[in-house]
Amino acid sequence: MAVVGSGAIGLYYGGRLAAAGVDVRFLARADYPALAQGGLKVASVHGDFEVPQVRAFRTPEEIGPVDLVIVAWKATANGYLGAVLPPLLHAETQVLTLQNGLGNCECLAEINL
Repeated sequence: MAVVGSGAIGLYYGGRLAAAGVDVRFLARADYPALAQGGLKVASVHGDFEVPQVRAFRTPEEIGPVDLVIVAWKATANGYLGAVLPPLLHAETQVLTLQNGLGNCECLAEINL
């Protein structure tokens, strides 16, 4: 699976899945060096956890097609979905949006394989 939007929401949910043994790949920009070198440490009221080795990538092409994409970036970045999503998709890929706002599902539905 891939997480697009490796901020607070994407890192929390993707981190929980990675800590449980799921193969999670994070698309990261500014935080790429910290994730790639230092892993992920989360302090939470629901229990702290660590993912010592995070699979972080700078481009969606490096990640490649996955079965599930979690979109967790701010909806104001949705204009980039047309460039970011296609390299992550195959015919059976599911896309889950964890975004706040209206029109996110409609924006995702417009993306072509």
